[in-house]
Amino acid sequence: MSEAAVKTGHPKGLWVLFGTEMWERFNFYGMRAILTLFLVNSLMMKEEDASLIYGGFLGLCYLTPMLGGFVADRFFGNRNCILLGGLMMAVGQFLLFASASIFGTNISLATTLMWSALGIIIFGNGFFKPNISSMVGSLYPKQEKSKLDTAFTIFYMGINLGAFLGQLICPIVGDVKDNAGIRDIHAFKWGFLAASMAMLIGTFVFYVLKDKYVVTPEGRPLGGLPSKNEASDFEEGESQKAVFSETALVIAGIVFLALGAIIHFVFDQNLIYTLIYSSGLTLAGLIVSDTSLTKVERDRIFVIYIVAFFIIFFWAAFEQAGSSLTFIADNQTDRNFFGWNMPPSMVQIFNGLFVVAFAIPFSMLWDYLRSKDREPISPMKQAFGLALIALSYFIIAYNVKDLGNSGLLAIKWLILLYLIQTAAELCLSPIGLSLVGKLSPKRFSSLLYGVFFLSNASGYALAGTLGSIMPATGDKFIKAKELGIDLQGVLDKTVTPTAEQLQLLATNQISDHNPIFAGFEIHNLFEFFMVFVILTGLAAVILFSLTPFLKKMMHGIR
Repeated sequence: MSEAAVKTGHPKGLWVLFGTEMWERFNFYGMRAILTLFLVNSLMMKEEDASLIYGGFLGLCYLTPMLGGFVADRFFGNRNCILLGGLMMAVGQFLLFASASIFGTNISLATTLMWSALGIIIFGNGFFKPNISSMVGSLYPKQEKSKLDTAFTIFYMGINLGAFLGQLICPIVGDVKDNAGIRDIHAFKWGFLAASMAMLIGTFVFYVLKDKYVVTPEGRPLGGLPSKNEASDFEEGESQKAVFSETALVIAGIVFLALGAIIHFVFDQNLIYTLIYSSGLTLAGLIVSDTSLTKVERDRIFVIYIVAFFIIFFWAAFEQAGSSLTFIADNQTDRNFFGWNMPPSMVQIFNGLFVVAFAIPFSMLWDYLRSKDREPISPMKQAFGLALIALSYFIIAYNVKDLGNSGLLAIKWLILLYLIQTAAELCLSPIGLSLVGKLSPKRFSSLLYGVFFLSNASGYALAGTLGSIMPATGDKFIKAKELGIDLQGVLDKTVTPTAEQLQLLATNQISDHNPIFAGFEIHNLFEFFMVFVILTGLAAVILFSLTPFLKKMMHGIR
């Protein structure tokens, strides 16, 4: 550990935060891998509803960092919020364990426990997430801020090492099928219990090591109570406190309600998605209304906002991993991996595995390009990321084109998709975290991480909406055939089903119509995946063309 710190010139505190975040991501991604399968198989929900709950849950997990960032910057400090958030997430996972233990005898109590668990995890994540990210940036002296792209890429490896372990262990113990392919719907509880234990370990590690290693370059404890801030930690001439006038706060409240009404009634979004979108836009407006901001600070904050907007499309496409891509892996993929039939919830593991393999090479690439003075600026790297994700979906769309209703997708295509998406993620996600660290004024740093995570939240909400437009996969056609119903004919409207047949389809969680998106009917998986190709491809082109303009607004920061 110490050798690594000496060699890379990174402070030891980075490794403590790396370890804490690793266990937290084990807990989060492990649970995420089996959540939709638990909702569908044990709590008897429709896939479409499970996708919407999944998107809403992930979205809210990235909405609450705004609250956690505000509480930390103003009242509790980073370290107290990290400990509180860690304990709340461990409790939430334990409640999921309880829900998965009793659904067989009391499904209504199990469902109530599941909702309570998700609520507690959402708030726990809000206290944990922005505070650990903003502490990474504070470990480095001002003259070493250029190291942040590399530091966040190393930190990001911790995130993904945790994700990899969680997506390996939770499905092994929680997503269990016998030789005949019958799923043990009572095994999910062990996956949730493993996630709870991981979170307790992470919180304990941070508690024990924080005072010794998580310190400023001068050796003072980092992330203590804001009332004990020291002026020397801020840039010269930089204001230490945000100044929001009462008028600005009242206007923000009115704007929040007005936006909420428009998003809910005009755009027909559910209440969770309405909350995510309207609070994101309101908070972004409130921050730039702060009277203590200089022109340079305001310009830089606008760059964070513009980049955050484009990141929404990235996450909307990337986060199909836990919903539509898991359902496709479950229902229309030949999961034979060198003779072993892989659990469907484990196919996402390749993303975490590839990040762990490629994070260091990517950070070396940025270091090398920086030494030659040829490193692209952060928004340019992010445009590359969007272009790569468009490419990954184009390849998969092409491969599902001729599958029909009964063909199986070879697992190698999903593995290739995760490989390309990992390269995209490394161009975009750690670079985005680093960009916020470089561009945000210190008094707003946790709060601006909160806003930045709101772009993730909006992306996840959009991912839930897009995941729910997935057309029927092969298993639905097979099931309908067993029930004596020509599903293709029903979907093509060449066959009119009887009331009894419609009831049978509904009971078996099969839709009797093709999904509609933006006025277009989605007939098959090819059209479904092309939606992502077009969305992310367009976003890449527009962000690419904006980079010269953004470079000016960054005022010398790369």
